[in-house]
Amino acid sequence: MQGRGGAEQNNASCHGDMDMDHSGHGSPGMNHGSAGDFLRRFWIVTALLIPLTLTNAAVAGFLGFPVFALGKWIQFALATAIFGFSLVFFKHAWHEIRMKRYGMMTLVSLAVGAGYLFSVVSTLVPSLNAEFYLEIGTLIWVLLFGHYLEARSSSAAGDALSEVAKLLPKKAHRLLGSKEEEVDLDMLREGDLVLVKPGEKVPADGTVVEGSSNVNESLISGESKPIEKRKESFVIAGSIALDGSFTVKLSRVGEHSTIGQIKNLIALAGRTKPRSERIADKASGVLTFAALSVAIVTFLVWSFVVGQPFVFAITLAITVLVIACPHALGLAIPTVTTIATSLAVKNGVFIKNLAKIETIRNADYVVFDKTGTLTKGEFGVTDVVSAKDRNESEVIGIAASVDSRSSHVIAQSIVRYAKEKKIALSPAANFRNIAGKGSRAEIGGVAYAVGNKAFMESLSVPVDEISKQADALLNEAKTVTFVADDRKVIGLIALADEIKRESFETVKKLHSLGMKVAMLTGDNEAVAKQVAGALGIDTYFAGVVPEDKYKHIKGLQEKGNIVLMVGDGVNDAPALTQSDVGIAVGAGTDVAVEAGDVVLTRSNPRDVARLITLSRKVYGKMIQNLVWALGYNIIAIPAAAGVFAAWGFFLRPEIGALLMSASTVIVVINALSLRRANFNE
Repeated sequence: MQGRGGAEQNNASCHGDMDMDHSGHGSPGMNHGSAGDFLRRFWIVTALLIPLTLTNAAVAGFLGFPVFALGKWIQFALATAIFGFSLVFFKHAWHEIRMKRYGMMTLVSLAVGAGYLFSVVSTLVPSLNAEFYLEIGTLIWVLLFGHYLEARSSSAAGDALSEVAKLLPKKAHRLLGSKEEEVDLDMLREGDLVLVKPGEKVPADGTVVEGSSNVNESLISGESKPIEKRKESFVIAGSIALDGSFTVKLSRVGEHSTIGQIKNLIALAGRTKPRSERIADKASGVLTFAALSVAIVTFLVWSFVVGQPFVFAITLAITVLVIACPHALGLAIPTVTTIATSLAVKNGVFIKNLAKIETIRNADYVVFDKTGTLTKGEFGVTDVVSAKDRNESEVIGIAASVDSRSSHVIAQSIVRYAKEKKIALSPAANFRNIAGKGSRAEIGGVAYAVGNKAFMESLSVPVDEISKQADALLNEAKTVTFVADDRKVIGLIALADEIKRESFETVKKLHSLGMKVAMLTGDNEAVAKQVAGALGIDTYFAGVVPEDKYKHIKGLQEKGNIVLMVGDGVNDAPALTQSDVGIAVGAGTDVAVEAGDVVLTRSNPRDVARLITLSRKVYGKMIQNLVWALGYNIIAIPAAAGVFAAWGFFLRPEIGALLMSASTVIVVINALSLRRANFNE
């Protein structure tokens, strides 16, 4: 899908029409699919350029080779073949002209076309003796390689909409009376009854009419804790039944379901994004008119004011056009972006849309999804409270022994914690799982229970002695599990979605870079406040549904902020799409990865800070290269126009070609210096 905010990359294929954005504007760039075609053209032109060089009179004289009698006709044939491979530039120049967005392709076509046509006329009219075949051939050769690098370093945005569909099951168990039938999702209708079994996904939104289960909604709502669903509870399409089965009466199917609404939001956000022009095209647009104006003035002055012959005046004018399109300008951006792509991957970042670098550099707000991005996205034991006659190891050992046979997320977290602490587990007998409450089992002939407060009360186990500690932990937005024998509570275990260690460093680094940090989460106010306070986040939005995430990003943008959004869940996809730059965590869902402009290949939020540092350094190199390439023109164009003729200096085309090569070497060396940059600064 198209890129978020800032600059969308609507690239054109070499063999097809250029894509158009929704406002009717096009981009002259080449897409990733054309990289192979550019490389093929480059190698063929390379092969043709060798004999073209050897048959050039100046080169042959320098090397001491004899000049072929039919040399100019051989050059004509070779140059014509090379010119044929440049027609792709003319195709895109035509699109630029139609869109009134004159850029690199317009300038390239003007220089190549004028130089080639004048050379052909010179070949047919021997008295002119002013062929530019070698210069034009060399120009085409380097520009083809430059566009190969540009196409290779770009990547088309993925289709997030197709990834959303993968969140739904392929089939559903529809109930007709006492009969169960397996049907495709498109056969479901509002009011249908469907059975959802343990481990299965809910096929559409609806209300539970029978049964119960803990449900994982983290990919949809962003709520990290499994939620118990029982009769009259509302369930969302794509959520997963963990430990039970239930029957759902469908109320919203197809495009009206939560998944369908997310699809619509992604499409809407993609259509309403502003565009920004690429830096090289802005420079090329100005240079196009400057070069054309100087060429016309050069011809008129030398022909009608100075009184020089037509051939002399037109030769200077053509030289201006040829020199005005230096190789350096063609490579100034592609060389930097190609190297930047490699460096980004080494630093845990994959930039899908390189046109976003300028936007990232100018961003002033980074918005993180909480679950799975700033936090681990899984429960971890944070506190253990033991009764006076017990110790923490005993409490964990008993709880883990009871829960070792449970598949519940909280139970598994306790067992994992016990193993990490190397606490031995005891055999458990007569295990029973009570849905939505906890588990019971006997250890060494003693009955133990592990579960919530309601479970303790149902077993008539008093909790008064430890209720203050439990309330304190609950006020910290933690999930509290009671551990009891058949007489009293022997301890508490508190669990929470743990904050990643890297998150603390990330927020601190972003602040040092002058960025503000916000957090979006589907969790409640207490959880959000606790995490935001611990990390030192500037602002947070709690309890948000997918629509609200989208709206909060838009709200920040309407206040004049350039917003980067970082997320890993399907509920983040609309927000990723709406943001100026969407940054998806690679370990997250496919839809988030597809919706983002940038993918963090590691689940490390620190890479966001590295991305911003990288974008600023890369942008700096781009500007340096453009300044050099355009600075060359500031001197070369007047020289080619004969401004320095009073001092006996004319810039001949072959000398201009040498200066072009020098400019190319300089911009490439400058781009390569990026490899030594430190992105942890």
